[in-house]
Amino acid sequence: MFGINGSEFLILLIIGVIVIGPSRLPEYTRKLTNLVKELRRMASGAREQIKEEVGIDIDEVDWKKYDPRQYDPRRIIKEALLDDDTKPVSDGAPVAVATVETPTKVPERVVERLSIGEKAPFDAEAT
Repeated sequence: MFGINGSEFLILLIIGVIVIGPSRLPEYTRKLTNLVKELRRMASGAREQIKEEVGIDIDEVDWKKYDPRQYDPRRIIKEALLDDDTKPVSDGAPVAVATVETPTKVPERVVERLSIGEKAPFDAEAT
């Protein structure tokens, strides 16, 4: 607990009793007891609220399924690249094409050059 072993905790407890004093000790123990009870009540209330709003019980959730340490990016990419199923994203979406047809004639790239002294066009919406 907080990196404190048993003997250190006992020493801190004795120092706390000495600082608080025997006259105020029962009052502080009651306050500590009430604080612990309130925290437990709040935790159970939060659990019930989550169960009510989400509709699942926290104890029934398989937390191992959501553990990020189980995901190996290399395995995920390998499975995605080797996956041969080409399924549509939704019912109305087209099915992915397995082969891509290359055009027989590649169009030439046209480069327009400015004449000497001509200013380049300025697009105010581009900035």
